[in-house]
Order: sequence, then C-alpha cells, then structure tokens
Amino acid sequence: MKTSMLSASLTRREFVRSTAAFGAAALAGPFIAPSSVFGQNAPSKRITLGIIGCGNQSTVDIPEWLKNDDCQIVAVCDVNRASYGYKNEKQFLGREPQRDFVNQFYAKKTTGGTYQGVTAYSDFRDVYARSDIDAVAIIAPDHWHSVMTVLAARAGKDIYCQKPLTLTIAEGRDMIAAVRQHRRILQTGSQYRSNAMIRQACELVRNGRIGKLQRVETYVAENNFTGPGPGWKEMPVPEGFDYDAWLGPAPKVPYHHDRCFYRFRFIREYSGGQTTNFGCHSNNVAHWGMGVDDTGPVEIEDLGAEFPPKGDLFTTPTKVAFRARYANGVVLECKTDKRSFGATFFGSEGVLRAGYKPIVTEPAAIAQSTIGPNEIHLPVSANHYRNFLDCVKSRQDPVEPAEIGHRTASLCHLGNIAMILNKKIRWDPKQEQIVGDAEAAKMLARPRRAPWNYPLPLKA
Repeated sequence: MKTSMLSASLTRREFVRSTAAFGAAALAGPFIAPSSVFGQNAPSKRITLGIIGCGNQSTVDIPEWLKNDDCQIVAVCDVNRASYGYKNEKQFLGREPQRDFVNQFYAKKTTGGTYQGVTAYSDFRDVYARSDIDAVAIIAPDHWHSVMTVLAARAGKDIYCQKPLTLTIAEGRDMIAAVRQHRRILQTGSQYRSNAMIRQACELVRNGRIGKLQRVETYVAENNFTGPGPGWKEMPVPEGFDYDAWLGPAPKVPYHHDRCFYRFRFIREYSGGQTTNFGCHSNNVAHWGMGVDDTGPVEIEDLGAEFPPKGDLFTTPTKVAFRARYANGVVLECKTDKRSFGATFFGSEGVLRAGYKPIVTEPAAIAQSTIGPNEIHLPVSANHYRNFLDCVKSRQDPVEPAEIGHRTASLCHLGNIAMILNKKIRWDPKQEQIVGDAEAAKMLARPRRAPWNYPLPLKA
C-alpha cells in the first residue's frame, strides 16, 4: 500500500513544522474579544472555528455560524486570495474578502468598532496545526472533502462538512473510520434534516399514514450553467489563485475558469453534478422517510440520462434519470425536474409530497394527522449549525453524522455510475460492493494525485 505524505511532505514539514509555526498562537489562545461581541459566553465556553473554503457556499454558511455567540470564527482558508466570478460575476470572494467580512461583523459589536481576530490562510493544514481551534467547517469542492475530513479528525478537530459528503463511495468508509477512530463529531451539511416540515413529512410516511410505501420520486435541479463546449482552450491562471493546490488530489490538467469556483460541480473529477448536489438533499429526505439511513438499494439502473457533448469541459449529466430498487421492494426514481428539490412518497393509501413548499397529501387530511406519543418520532433539530455546536459540547452524534451522509451520497454515486455506463447494476448494501460487474466496480474509488495518494492511512 502506498503511504500518505502525511508521514512525509504531506505534513507540510511535519504538519506545519509541528508546533514551531504556531507555538505562540497555541500558548496565547484565540484572539479574545470584548464580552459585547459574544454576550455572556466566556472564552473557555466558546467553540473556536476555522472556515475551510471561502467560495459561494461560504456566503450562506458563515453568516449562520456568526449567529451563535458561543462560536468564534478565528480563521478562514482558501487557495484563492480574492476575485470576482463565482456563481455570478458580481461575487467577490476568497480568503481575504471573507476574513474582512467576519472581522467587520465582530467589529460592529464592539464599542471601539474594530476587530482583527481572524487570520486568513492559503493552506488548510495551517488551520489544522493550530491547537486553539476546536472545529472546522469544510466548504471546499467535493474532491477535497475526504482528505480534509480525515486529516481534520487526526488533528483533533470536530467537522462540519458540506454535502455531498464524498466524491466516491470508497471515500465515505475512510471518513467514517477516521471520525470514529479519533472520536470526532461530524455533521453532514444537508440542512433539511433540521427542517421541521421535512421531519413531519418523514414521520407521517414512517408511521404509515399513506399506507404501505411503494414508490418514491426525488428531484434535482436543472444545470444552471453550460460548459464551454468541445474545443475549449486553456486560460491563464488568475493572480492570487493557487490552481495546483485547488486541484489537489485531482489530476493535473490545464486551467479554465469554468473548471473552478462554482462550476466545478459539473465536472466529474471534482463532483457528481446535480445528481450529488441537489440529489444529496432530495435523496436524503427520501431515505429518512423510507427508514433506510443504514443501508441502500440492491439494484440501480439508468432511465435515459443525458450528458454534454464529447469533448466538453463539463461531464456530469445534463438530465438525471435513474431508478433504484430496495430489498423491501420499494422503488426510488431520481430525475431532473423543475421542482428541483424534494420527494414524493406513493403509498397504498395515499401520496405525500415534501419540498420547499408546505406538505401536500392525497387525501388532504393526512397532512393534518398528529403523530402519537408511542409512534415513531425522528430526531429533532431546529437548526443544522446549532445542532452541530451543541453536539460538539455534548459529544453526542448530530442529526446527520458521517454514516448517514455517506449512505445518501452512495445512492447518488451509484446513480451516476449506472447513468454513465447506461446499464443496470447490482449493489450489496451490506458489503458496499457492486456485484458481478468489474467495470462498474472500478468506479467505486479513484486514484489520488501525489502527495494526496489514495487511500490516506487512518493511523495518526
């Protein structure tokens, strides 16, 4: 087995020169702001947080963390210093803009109107090397999630990792093993597990209000960008953007603006397209309602997916269409749809639709049904970020631990494999292996570019 560079140069000279680079920081602790910034939360009771990834999703996540007075953001990290052109051309993002945003937020809460307690880094290992940081929020592209999570667990950090949890199914087992070995808390960032309406919908299904469950439909959004098409040309790397570090474990290839920033999700080397982007929301809801968080389908087949033309930079499906069958006979169909998110459950006695809007049922009375005290009640979380912080303190599993995020992502990955190969594949959810198809089985894992060689050894 190849050894990871964690025991060689991957450590960034023994993981940022062991304690030398941050010895002073470790002794001094985090920047201590006035009580006006964090209310009555003493520094010893605050969870210090490092943000890993300062792109489009960080504009959603960072404000959510800032709502919590017992959480103090002390570091942000991104391989891009600062630039326009993420999800839209007006977004000016990167480590420096997000550092300034957080500093300004805290400054407004001080009497003097100044605050400089947040440090910006270009290498996530510098954040992990700080002994004064309790947890990290991983908001990097999907191809980085596994490496960053495993190394965070080894460094003793609790982890909030954005969905999809993984790029491949094999990565999920590595992440679970690392989190459990090092006794870390991990929350998968699929926030609908903390949505009261979604929880109610799943409880209604789980408690038989629509009768025996027979079929589920789930929805993913249409692609909101198109690729540059066949014949695209290499572009110069923008100043302040460490492109090689952005690629990381992915193959070394020519730079193009549409490869990075928000559009990475439409390229298989870095993401699973809308199948994993929206699918890890919709299929997560489906699995919750079906009661299959700890397992998966036994058969997955393509239903006529469509892809960009050969030679395009974009390679993920432009039309998602696959079917998964479970051991209990329930069938799930995932498809591109203008509804973009949600699940419709079809039972022997009714139908329930859960999505962005209020629950819709047939018959309508089902939606008004009360779940009794002796029926199935699903875990309650009013806010996904708050749930993570509470679990960091209690050391209890959050509402969506690594195992659940892995199983949801696995369904999406299997769907992609079936669609790419345009075939039906059989899956053993207990052994987590594709049965009788060597070509498909090879797609359960991918090699990593040195020094991030796959698999990363899980020993500290």
